[in-house]
Amino acid sequence: MNLLRALMIAAALVALTPLQAAALNVVAIGASNTTGFGVGAQNAYPAQLQALLRKMGINANVTNAGVNGDVTAGMLSRLDAAVPKGTDIVILQPGANDLRFFGTKAARTANIAAMVQHLLARGIRVIVYDPDKIPDDFYQWDHIHFNAAAHAKIAAILAAQIAATAKPQTSAEPAAAQPKSQ
Repeated sequence: MNLLRALMIAAALVALTPLQAAALNVVAIGASNTTGFGVGAQNAYPAQLQALLRKMGINANVTNAGVNGDVTAGMLSRLDAAVPKGTDIVILQPGANDLRFFGTKAARTANIAAMVQHLLARGIRVIVYDPDKIPDDFYQWDHIHFNAAAHAKIAAILAAQIAATAKPQTSAEPAAAQPKSQ
């Protein structure tokens, strides 16, 4: 009887012990504006996004999978390698290299659609950051790469989108299931 009582007490203590919340795993895919070219990785929007989400109480890990000079065909070809199993959200920032390097709008659009479809089929939520018009004050001197202030604004926009669907996680509550589709 004492053994049964001890096991019941142990089970109750385990149930009352705070659970470590599972992290929200985010991967940012893009080219030089994702890597933080000219502002450094620590000032790029993926690093700032991770810091903002954590300040909001969301246990998030944001991986920067940007590659300088990449085009959407390259992003598509490395998608599975860049997005490991367990990824909850992918931020796709396709950039303008396709058009800068003699690609076509049609091919760019098809590659973006293929990436989104592939990620959704894997059960991963996709956020495409590809605004029609990027404000002039977002750019560095070359009018190609985002400045530090732009990275901060992009991180804030993305954090708001993610926070709208993610419940803040504390070490005292179990992780909520994160949305898996767009």
